[in-house]
Amino acid sequence: QVQLVESGGGLVQAGGSLRLSCAASGSIFTINVMGWYRQGPGKQRDWVAAISRSGITNYADSVKGRFTISRDNAKNTVDLQMNSLKPEDTAVYYCNAVPWRGRSWGQGTQVTVSS
Repeated sequence: QVQLVESGGGLVQAGGSLRLSCAASGSIFTINVMGWYRQGPGKQRDWVAAISRSGITNYADSVKGRFTISRDNAKNTVDLQMNSLKPEDTAVYYCNAVPWRGRSWGQGTQVTVSS
């Protein structure tokens, strides 16, 4: 099974930017839709953004216009460019297939946005 490793998180001030990266241990080409999820403190894990194998994207309303998801099937990576960050974006961010169908989660990457 493809293993997923997220990176790129950190501490940033409100209005700042971060770029997250998800590296897969194997080919993600067989996974039609990949995406990013996040879990804030005391909250459930929510879907944030998705991208199909052909590059069609979709975003949660809360991040639309601020986040951009991209995918490189040759390099087996899925990135999330996050701009205009807000304190409410603070969460652990994970990548996985969309919809989630039981594939193992990685360790995630922590994003903390200070006000």
